[in-house]
Amino acid sequence: MDKIAILFGPTGGNTEKAANLVARAFGEDKAVLIPVKNVQESDIMAFSRIIFGGPTVGTHTWSDPNQKNDWDVFLTRLYKMDLKGKSCAVFGLGDQVSYSFKFVDDVGTIADHVIQAGGKLVGSVDPEGYTFDESKAFRNGKFLGLPLDEDNEPELTQGRINKWVELLKTEL
Repeated sequence: MDKIAILFGPTGGNTEKAANLVARAFGEDKAVLIPVKNVQESDIMAFSRIIFGGPTVGTHTWSDPNQKNDWDVFLTRLYKMDLKGKSCAVFGLGDQVSYSFKFVDDVGTIADHVIQAGGKLVGSVDPEGYTFDESKAFRNGKFLGLPLDEDNEPELTQGRINKWVELLKTEL
């Protein structure tokens, strides 16, 4: 089994923590953690399986137009990449209470870019156990990737990741 690239950002917070938990669930020798900051297409093209991990609530769309964050920069390149033949999955952080109308929107945004780049999107998740009003990541009765709510349900994160990784082992 070739290694899985786990691209995540930003560093130093809950997204990085979740990326590490995903890597451990696969087995750290099976995954390579890559911060999305300054990543180039050549850094990920050697991987046939890629997991993308994004921050809470569409931060790239709410950011100051004069200050670009890691995902602002990377998303402008992601949709232009050639991901044909690559299996891709997405996880994202969100807050079901404070942002119930934008819950894990970045999962949807990243997934759309992956699909546009030709990647095969896997790892959809049933909404059971989540309480939200709207999400760009929720389509056809499922989330396009794994939602994690470290603000309100941190005690569920490890279990959700373990269950998702078991699914990915069959789909990636």
